[in-house]
Amino acid sequence: MKLNQISDNPGATKDRMRVGRGIGSGKGKTAGRGVKGQKARTGVSIKGFEGGQMPLHRRLPKRGFNNIHAADLNEVNLGRVQEAVDAGKLDAAAPVTVDALVAAGILSRPRDGVKLLGVGELTAKLSFEVTRASKSAVEAVEKAGGSVSVVYASGVSTRGGGAEAAAQ
Repeated sequence: MKLNQISDNPGATKDRMRVGRGIGSGKGKTAGRGVKGQKARTGVSIKGFEGGQMPLHRRLPKRGFNNIHAADLNEVNLGRVQEAVDAGKLDAAAPVTVDALVAAGILSRPRDGVKLLGVGELTAKLSFEVTRASKSAVEAVEKAGGSVSVVYASGVSTRGGGAEAAAQ
């Protein structure tokens, strides 16, 4: 077989519909657009129009708030971290950071940081450097003999003085 002999299976591709090519084509005259009016013209979209009645998107009340500045965090459970330590993907001696979690395959990409959640059992003594941590996660890590330090994405610690301590 040669490259110039490769073709699709029969019936795999169809020719595009050529509209406005006479009565016999089945898509002549109005070309499937009905008759006259704004919707028969090109480049028109009347989304949400209900014939003069108040449209649904205006009848319903506005609710909630979408914070465009909210941090997009990865959520990691302690059980998942323990599985990675048991499998040898995560070094128990080194601090567990966002980069270490990505390298271990627990996270696909770093995003704005990591929130540590307390679901699952943790037996390894680990030191975490995460953006946020739940109370149950901090208790479980400290019970296992580890520590949790909360750092922002910039790497500035919020424990032990926060920004003032980092400036010194």
